[in-house]
Amino acid sequence: MPEENTIRALLERGEAGSPAIGAPGRRDLDYAGLRAHVDRTVAGLNELGLGRGDRVAIVLPNGPEMACAFVSIAAGATTAPLNPGYRKAEYDFYLEDLGAKALILEAGAESEALDSARGLGIPVIRASVPDGSEAGKFELASDAGSVRGTASATGAAGADDVALVLHTSGTTSRPKIVPLLHRNVCASAENIRTTLLLTAGDRCLNVMPLFHIHGLMAPVLSSLSAGAMVACTEGFNALKFFSWLDEVRPTWYSAVPTMHQAILARAGRNAAVVAKSRLRFIRSSSASLPPQVLRELEETFHAPVVEAYAMTEASHQMTCNPLPPRVRKPGTVGPAAGPEVSVMDDEGHLLGTGQVGEVVIRGANVTPGYESNPEANAKAFTNGWFRTGDQGVMDEDGYVRLTGRLKEIINRGGEKISPLEVDEVLMDHPAVQQVVTFGVPHAKLGEEVAAAVVLRDGMEATPNEIRDFAAERLADFKVPRRILVMDEIPKGPTGKLRRIGLAEQLGIA
Repeated sequence: MPEENTIRALLERGEAGSPAIGAPGRRDLDYAGLRAHVDRTVAGLNELGLGRGDRVAIVLPNGPEMACAFVSIAAGATTAPLNPGYRKAEYDFYLEDLGAKALILEAGAESEALDSARGLGIPVIRASVPDGSEAGKFELASDAGSVRGTASATGAAGADDVALVLHTSGTTSRPKIVPLLHRNVCASAENIRTTLLLTAGDRCLNVMPLFHIHGLMAPVLSSLSAGAMVACTEGFNALKFFSWLDEVRPTWYSAVPTMHQAILARAGRNAAVVAKSRLRFIRSSSASLPPQVLRELEETFHAPVVEAYAMTEASHQMTCNPLPPRVRKPGTVGPAAGPEVSVMDDEGHLLGTGQVGEVVIRGANVTPGYESNPEANAKAFTNGWFRTGDQGVMDEDGYVRLTGRLKEIINRGGEKISPLEVDEVLMDHPAVQQVVTFGVPHAKLGEEVAAAVVLRDGMEATPNEIRDFAAERLADFKVPRRILVMDEIPKGPTGKLRRIGLAEQLGIA
């Protein structure tokens, strides 16, 4: 396929009558309808005084309209998707920090974002779904004529226009704004499409939130780049997953490890649906996938599981384990899958095979840099390479094994401990369903090792039993001194387990 450098150009790949965007229980929107909808949306935004470079915040529930809003608005302005679960103080920060020129809300919704926008003087646009319309289609109308002015630049966005702005998670510092150009996100969509061997015949079931780079890029934009179809659900729901699997008949889905684990926990009760599923592969990203979970997924669905390594600043994918017949290496995140990937030491020297350092990347999918933050950019970029903040090592075949986030490495009296290594050992305990290892402040050692675990249904294990299990397999200094058995481990808004700040969140700091 020829390379396209804008989202609107990328949509030309789909056959006019082929399904593009769908949803359980809804009629599909085909590519001809999607392209027409995108063009109408861009023209409508221009009429409302919004155009290229103008930032449009989007607070819509997960589903086909959110997916369609992303591609439609990005085609003529800059999208800024925000979590519908935020509270007013969070909306105040994000809307002001982004310099949003307008906010799009669902018609009739009384989101706290509305109060925030009104307080900041940001115009509000309502998105309504006409009765009986195809999945994804919506109409825009200004709230009481609140949008004012004239768009400074109208028409379709270009390759160097900003398509999408997202904030970093900000777990240890103020969130940074990551601008992603059309050429960045299109390069990433192409990388994912190529890695997954996507064709127009594929159907993706999206269960990821669409205010996050994972959902926007892997299920949505990579599918559209292949002329394929993406079915957009209301968001992850383990109780509904198997009915969606049965109705949509997807060839693949992408999720974070905690979602895969929740699916596995219910797979036995849905054996008939699993038996007739047509999954060609399963993808995992956004957090480390325990090899034990990978094996169980493959045994359950009889489909290969590929783990990808991704981040917002790279427009998502950086490495990925390849599909058969190429070699997959559980415990690694695969070789480079689009950008160049290497490992660097603190002084900026690239390291060789088997040497541990910071994973670095460069390529067409990488952001030009954080917005208005020269200090962060100076730390993040070295000799043209972007520093990911992840520690890892590359083997002789170019496969990357991550040993942890540099900020998450536990420093116990000078001994550096990878929480991922401890996770992997604890996951081998037959009663353990889920685990996250993290550091707890210690008066003399600086940090001590702790772990939170969730047990499998119907199984029991005490903290001492789990600790003894770990002590037989780990050096003494790596064994968690504190193990918490929990019904559920707190997760972030995208379903990821968070290590940083977990001790404080659990009240054991």
